[in-house]
Amino acid sequence: MLSAFVNTFKIAELRQRILFTFGLIFICRLIAAIPLPGVDAAALRDFIASQTGADGGLVGIMDLFSGGALLQCSIGTLGIMPYISASIIIQLMTAVIPHLEKLAREGDVGRQKITQYTRYLTVIICSFQAIAMGAALQGGGYFGIPAEIVRIPGLGFILLTMLSLVTGSLLLMWIGEQMTDRGIGNGISLIITINIISRMPMAISTLVDKLTPVDGIAEITVFHLAFLIALIFFVILGVVAVTQAQQKIPVQFAKRMVGRKMMQGGTSHLPLRVNYSGVMPIIFASAILGIFPMIGAKLPWDAAKAWASSFPTSGWYMFWFGIMILFFSYFWVATQFNPIQIADDLKRRGGYIPGIRPGQPTAKFLDDSMSRLTLAGAVFLTAIAVMPYIMTSQFEIPWIVASFFGGTSLLIIVGVMLDTMRQIESHLLMRHYDGFLKKGKMRGRGK
Repeated sequence: MLSAFVNTFKIAELRQRILFTFGLIFICRLIAAIPLPGVDAAALRDFIASQTGADGGLVGIMDLFSGGALLQCSIGTLGIMPYISASIIIQLMTAVIPHLEKLAREGDVGRQKITQYTRYLTVIICSFQAIAMGAALQGGGYFGIPAEIVRIPGLGFILLTMLSLVTGSLLLMWIGEQMTDRGIGNGISLIITINIISRMPMAISTLVDKLTPVDGIAEITVFHLAFLIALIFFVILGVVAVTQAQQKIPVQFAKRMVGRKMMQGGTSHLPLRVNYSGVMPIIFASAILGIFPMIGAKLPWDAAKAWASSFPTSGWYMFWFGIMILFFSYFWVATQFNPIQIADDLKRRGGYIPGIRPGQPTAKFLDDSMSRLTLAGAVFLTAIAVMPYIMTSQFEIPWIVASFFGGTSLLIIVGVMLDTMRQIESHLLMRHYDGFLKKGKMRGRGK
């Protein structure tokens, strides 16, 4: 594997792509560190120093994807989330709006048009979120930040905030697209991954503080640390296995005449992924459940405020969290996986599943198979998602440390890293190098 990493820098094009990606990653982290204009940076730093960190709800998800820019109130505060939200909305609308569904089938031209719609929707979402954040900042309602941090409040500050935040998000969107086209890996996913990993030094520092004895007693012992290391190893192993897991449905193709040429048949496979929905159910469930404590904290009743503070760490939260992950797993599959279209495509190409009649029986077979796989993937996804909450509530592990042992962070990091390594390996194999699973020697030269 080490030889394969060395070989990545022997290929000029691959080396340029990797260095180009690293350069854009540096710019992304720079955007996350530049404070908003009109905000007292010193007062903001004092406030941030007094905070214990974000929770695991909606605010935690937003701060996670922005790489800490949310609590730093930088021009990259909105991060890439508006673009992701617009992409999800367009993707869901494609299944119900005939015009978008038609564009999705028109190849590159249709995809370019859908991308253009996604960009327009991103600007609209950014504008609304930026105006709301500017109003909350000068009103002192931005997650408890005092109103004194805004030097000159008023309409001018709100407009300046909107311009800065929208520009920051659109710049991140453009950087992500440039990474995809001229770099390595999926740019948007890499930006999210780097933002998540940027919190790791703070997590390590928090863990070291817990290991440091105070009056001869440490909150976390060496045995606890060894258990945590073993736990994260097995969790990553399980996440990799389920992320890669798929059921291969055999498909037989008959001989057919295309023009004057006889096309040979053969046997192929239709892969059905176990975790088809990826990390989307966790994001949806966290976003919806995170709204209720925020509403409860704003109500004038003490009982509502007490419930809002205790709900994110209660057993009821984890129960509803698991139920909603199961629901959204099936919801995502129902909206994105179309067995009828797949069955029609197979029938049109002369393919069939052995033992299953083409057409409606094939669609029913694919739907039943995907439902069983979705149940297994959703149960695993639920177990991974609730693990950080259990570690925080039951074992008093700080959230910033526990978030790397499961949930959104680990799933995104593992998925993006696997996808990036596959792209790098494809470049190596095209240049007659072995990939990461073999020795990095050149093939075809007698060595």
